[in-house]
Amino acid sequence: MSNTQDHIQDDNQIDSYRRKLLGGGAALAGAAALGSGVFFTSIARAKPDAEPASSEIRWGFLIDTNKCADNCDKCVTACNDEFNLTGFGRPETDAQWIRTVTLRDKKTGHTTKLPLMCQHCAHPPCVDVCPTGASFKRPDGIVLVDKHTCIGCRYCMIACPYKARSFVHETIENQKEYGPRGKGTVESCTLCVHRVDKGEIPACAEACPEKAILFGNMNDANSDIARRMASTVSTEIRGDLRLDLGVRYQGI
Repeated sequence: MSNTQDHIQDDNQIDSYRRKLLGGGAALAGAAALGSGVFFTSIARAKPDAEPASSEIRWGFLIDTNKCADNCDKCVTACNDEFNLTGFGRPETDAQWIRTVTLRDKKTGHTTKLPLMCQHCAHPPCVDVCPTGASFKRPDGIVLVDKHTCIGCRYCMIACPYKARSFVHETIENQKEYGPRGKGTVESCTLCVHRVDKGEIPACAEACPEKAILFGNMNDANSDIARRMASTVSTEIRGDLRLDLGVRYQGI
């Protein structure tokens, strides 16, 4: 009985979030007419201010690994705090939207530490394999998961080359209104879409003490991130897959 109540509570929290995103009864009626599956996806794609995401924008990160300190995990802590990604004492099942990894050059032994999260691919494998359309990419390049159409099959987790997605095994309490989570669904870095749609930067970039994580519009030639990418060499992890990543790295 308690499991059923927990499930209903999770659904109600997500429903409340989605209704607020719609921002009006007329929009709700129009979306509902499309059918239940399209209804939820349409809400998830909408910006809180009701302005559609634009394909003229490509949000992304440029991460300078030369600035990443070996003992620093401020970006991870900021993400966990932003979305209340509380651990349940089992690291193998805890959600992890961003993690730090160490790369080692087999020839030289040189090691490089870097943060790794959803790479917000232009051609995301997770979207390709999703049987329900729960995994989708907004026109501005942000890859998201619609929690109401996700059936927890975890095909996207298998397809992701970066192991960037987590499955929610536990009932989630104290959720953030802007970041609904649900037991039995898959989740990953949202690029802090709730912040981005208000003109703010993601929590990880804001928290980085060395300003190693540069966020911006990669399509805007005058943006800091575009100018940096034009003047310095940047790398895509597993660039051989030709996924056109929204996260680029310097120093690797």
